[in-house]
Amino acid sequence: MLNFETRTGPKFGADAPIYPTQGVPDWYRDAKLGFFVHWGLYSVPAWGTTHGEDGIPVEDAYGHHQYAEWYGNTVRIDGSPTKERHERLYGVGTSYEDLADLWDARDFNATSLVGNLVDAGAKYVIPTTKHHEGFCLWDTRTTGFNSVRRGPRRDLIGEISEATRAAGAKFGVYFSGAIDWHVSNFPAIESDTDLFRFRRNDANFAEYSAAQLEELIERFSPDVLWNDIDWPDGGKAHDEYGVAGLLARYFEKIPDGVVNDRWGVPYHGFLTREYRHVDGIMDTPWESTRGLGFSFGYNQDEGPEHTLSGDALTRHLVDVVSKNGNLLINVGPRADGSIPELQLQSMQALGQWMRTNGDAIYGTRPWLRAGDSTIGAPVSYTRSGNTVFALVTDPSAGILTLADEFEAISRVQWLGAEAQDVSAATASARASVAIPGHLRGAAVAVAAIEVA
Repeated sequence: MLNFETRTGPKFGADAPIYPTQGVPDWYRDAKLGFFVHWGLYSVPAWGTTHGEDGIPVEDAYGHHQYAEWYGNTVRIDGSPTKERHERLYGVGTSYEDLADLWDARDFNATSLVGNLVDAGAKYVIPTTKHHEGFCLWDTRTTGFNSVRRGPRRDLIGEISEATRAAGAKFGVYFSGAIDWHVSNFPAIESDTDLFRFRRNDANFAEYSAAQLEELIERFSPDVLWNDIDWPDGGKAHDEYGVAGLLARYFEKIPDGVVNDRWGVPYHGFLTREYRHVDGIMDTPWESTRGLGFSFGYNQDEGPEHTLSGDALTRHLVDVVSKNGNLLINVGPRADGSIPELQLQSMQALGQWMRTNGDAIYGTRPWLRAGDSTIGAPVSYTRSGNTVFALVTDPSAGILTLADEFEAISRVQWLGAEAQDVSAATASARASVAIPGHLRGAAVAVAAIEVA
């Protein structure tokens, strides 16, 4: 996957715009867990291939895209499984945009959706307001291709925003800044090169995108602006609709807001890593994002073998947080707004673990290193004040072997259990502590260690 913070063109030299200086606010760094909600027109067909990338030549990868939310592009690629399936189910001549009139969300309950996310531990929620297809999920003045005029006939972002704030969580917006297939006439994207070649960079489109983003800021005061795949180059200069001006007005309205790194300019808030493993602690605050399965949008063909279990999801969160990151895990609802059972099961398992062990996640910062994997059961570390949390990611080992930095520690407190005495180090073994029996079957067992 691409590192978007490295794409910062065009170059303006001495005439470059001046960008805001806001960094990453403490509320965001403390939150640690957010939920993406990829829900849109693509949720009607709800389909993508499930092969991963195995066995598919690189030149055919976009024709077998595993992201269901890319359906509007994949369906235009001749020979793709998506196009064949689409014509078989919906008929030759039925366009992707025609599916808007098949989107039935009459039973959608925003309070129920957000409640499930907050119960799973979410501190912020970011729905897709407009994905690359160009279908807007709020009552916009810029286009009739929106959820109030067609399909659901509801202001879905307004409802999710209200429910999120009522639940006490922060609210953000995802916005596709430089790709909008509804107002473009490019061929289908079939490579990473096409991803940046086949997008509009003209000033008219930059104004169009800016007008939509200004609406979202004005109406919903989002705590997070999560832009995707750059901004039109025609909107990167000193113009009112340029990125610098947009962000200046955003931070003036929301001083404690935060943005990501996908604007294509020499400024970012947090970095993003999509379906990527990070080896160690990153100095810059960052966010890991991925779906519970191989796709962000709901893919009805994904089964348990494609979906993170509750244990795997919990361990993934622990790994990310130990490395100075937040996890933005994605849920992909069905077209009616309900969460598929496989996803819900993993979310509920995470929520149950967080209710006991949240102190080791929320509000923490990295310790001296992200973890240890060679001195006993693998462990990750976080720190809050004078407490270091040792998060044992294989508690079935039964023993937590303590690092040298804890040689003076005589007791540790297990979250959800009694304190345990430490066995003294010997010439042949390090100091250790027994993991309580009922925690040995957990996804992660957590020991709180008081340090100076």
